Amino acid sequence: MSRDLFEAARTAMARCHAPYSKFPVGAAIRDADGRIHAGANIEVISFPEGWCAETTAISHMIMAGGHRIREVAVVAEKLELCPPCGGCRQRLAEFADADTLVHLCDAEGVRQTMRMDELLPFAFETEVIG
Repeated sequence: MSRDLFEAARTAMARCHAPYSKFPVGAAIRDADGRIHAGANIEVISFPEGWCAETTAISHMIMAGGHRIREVAVVAEKLELCPPCGGCRQRLAEFADADTLVHLCDAEGVRQTMRMDELLPFAFETEVIG
């Protein structure tokens, strides 16, 4: 993984809106064209109606015209390893391949890398359009 993907996730984490949980998370996706799309968790007072960093990053990728995830980095300020939640695992799988790399990071860099099929071995599969 290039350092730029981790740095984008860490920068996004610093821009999160987590006044209730005080649990900042950042994510960055490298799409099939090599572009990076970052996102942070956004909380609202009507818990649990906020959204996760991975969801924000996916949204940025789609809005920029991307369709496939080549790799993703996730970083949390308060955990050494912060794997995506169950819902985000399925959201990532929607736009990823089985061998898409998922990098779990702490504030200094990558601590563990796994493939999407290891992170979510029984993901729902769909035909991807685009």
